[in-house]
Amino acid sequence: MSATASTATTTAAAKLLTSRLENVGIITLNNPKALHALSQDMIDGLDHILKEWTSSQSSVRTILIRSAPGTKRPAFCAGGDVKTLYHVGKQQQQQSNATPTTTTTTSSTTSHRKPESYFYSEYQVNHAIATCPIPIVSLWDGIVMGGGAGISVHGQFRVATEHSLLAMPECAIGLFPDVGSMWWMTRLLTRPVANWLALTGHRLHANDLVSTGLATHYVPSQNLQKLQTALVDATATTTTIISIPKMGTDYNDDNHAVVGQVLDSFHEQIVMDDSFLAKHQTMIDHTFAADSVESIIANLEQEGSEFSQTTLTTLQKQSPTSLKLTLEGLNRATTLQTIGEDLQMEYRMAKTCVTGQGSDDFYEGVRAALIDKDFSPKWNPERLEDVSKELIDKYFAPLSDDEEWVIPTAPTASRL
Repeated sequence: MSATASTATTTAAAKLLTSRLENVGIITLNNPKALHALSQDMIDGLDHILKEWTSSQSSVRTILIRSAPGTKRPAFCAGGDVKTLYHVGKQQQQQSNATPTTTTTTSSTTSHRKPESYFYSEYQVNHAIATCPIPIVSLWDGIVMGGGAGISVHGQFRVATEHSLLAMPECAIGLFPDVGSMWWMTRLLTRPVANWLALTGHRLHANDLVSTGLATHYVPSQNLQKLQTALVDATATTTTIISIPKMGTDYNDDNHAVVGQVLDSFHEQIVMDDSFLAKHQTMIDHTFAADSVESIIANLEQEGSEFSQTTLTTLQKQSPTSLKLTLEGLNRATTLQTIGEDLQMEYRMAKTCVTGQGSDDFYEGVRAALIDKDFSPKWNPERLEDVSKELIDKYFAPLSDDEEWVIPTAPTASRL
């Protein structure tokens, strides 16, 4: 096989690497010190290369997203760069509160963009992946959190390994599961499991990722290089379906079928004996089917089991505003028709979080977890009962034309 150099732009620090092997475009996340968390430059690079590889002039037939080695623990992508968002937002708050005689210093890392701009461009990438006309294969060989889910779950193929761990822990930092999570949670998961995963931020391992369908395949880490080679070989010349996919997956065109067949051939059965969901599914279905956070908590208190007590402890640590905001977002997502509508809704939510037009819990949550690391956030409002419907409604209010997230024209509909 021959390697073809890509014309894509990488960041100055090479945090995003792109290459070509025959008809496979390979994106390598290369930010190991931050467990491959997505910086603004990485998001801009993803946006650029996705446009290039899906253009009518491109011969790329499959996109592979993976992560570079060198992390302190296996990681695909640990999320977004919320620490930078924190500093940018705080700096802007200081500037807006400054008197005319007050001067502020703008650092090179926080200049030019508002914090909501990060979400705007990130959601554009999420939308591009969700509506991509060619197959996208993500190799989840490690931690997948927040933004890492956003650049992978929306693609058709997600490969788990023994190192996989997926979580959406945003309620613990005063945010909400975003990057299109409201969309995929309400379509790939049962509603009680979606509520549970979104509100608690529980970490799912490979067996539960496969059983829920969040991962489409399971391949041991040691076989990933062979899988990549097989994908390159299969897509180099093949234009027709070779055989019936052994997993019974509905691949609706030749290109997706070929990729699906290769993945099927590497897929291995995974032991489900220690599955958290298998053990607690009945309890989750019973307690998290309620339509309000207060009712979910009441259900857990009534159960009194070890699972219930542990879950209550987790919920009590989360931002009360985030809990109510997240559940309302899930409720609204079920009525939406497209991934674009969902991302527009989530952008309104995210913008309200980072501009302080609702609660200021995002900045307090990030401070407590990632800046001061005292892990003692002072939420405001502090109690669930003080989080009003009027406050939550603010997060969903339409924005002005010059502030709104504009839904891009999509080549295809989301496959979820």
